[in-house]
Amino acid sequence: MTLTSDSQLAIPNTVAIIQARYTSTRLPGKVLLDITGQPMLVRVVERTRRAKTVRRIVVATTTEPADDAVEALCQEHGYSFYRGSNFDVLDRYYQVAKAYNADVIVRITADCPLIDPQVIDDTVRAFMGKYDFAANRLPPPWHRTYPIGLDVEVCTFQGLELAWQEAESPHQREHVMPFFYEQPQRFRILHLTHDPDYGHLRWTVDTPQDLELVRRIFAHFDGRNDFSWLDVLALFEQQPDLAEINAKVRHKSVFDVDERWHK
Repeated sequence: MTLTSDSQLAIPNTVAIIQARYTSTRLPGKVLLDITGQPMLVRVVERTRRAKTVRRIVVATTTEPADDAVEALCQEHGYSFYRGSNFDVLDRYYQVAKAYNADVIVRITADCPLIDPQVIDDTVRAFMGKYDFAANRLPPPWHRTYPIGLDVEVCTFQGLELAWQEAESPHQREHVMPFFYEQPQRFRILHLTHDPDYGHLRWTVDTPQDLELVRRIFAHFDGRNDFSWLDVLALFEQQPDLAEINAKVRHKSVFDVDERWHK
């Protein structure tokens, strides 16, 4: 794969939208939980900030009272934020993209504190001018080869607007991007893969076991934000027992949606 330089990027306004909400069924309040001295959401924003291809970062939370705490954190740290629908996350993304005149949207989730700026840049650069949608993780029949928790999805504003207009299924609204990859005949889709395959590793935070693992990782790096995912891989090679901490956690599928959709 040939990657373009930043000066060759055809679309200038790339906005990373980080979806975050306080409520969580398996680990309530997780986006604000401490990870070696910083809330998880801060970890995600600060690591995303290191991506060279991203021009603006916006935290997209909800209008639910519980997310007053997310707004307060954003105000404290000077982060741009938007509050919108609790369940219709696709609408949240569209409203942010429209408000900030985004040409390209990068989807990041607030439960991925190990998100890697180089992985973001590789995905955005590969996407530019060639595809409607790009991701380094997709559900079957595609095969994930990056660790869970390095998830990056990229689309054009035009594509996002089309999804916002046409997507009807609850999982398409809640998970934002299925509208693209469920119609491969309609869109130009890029699935970035990595060799060797590390898709079995789980670096996201959705359970207490996940949180314990991530805290141990950040503690190893003295609470810094500048280490890479390759540094984490090296740590796992040195301490293979780390992978056992959350090895039994079931990863949610794209069809897992909030039960309140059905009420």
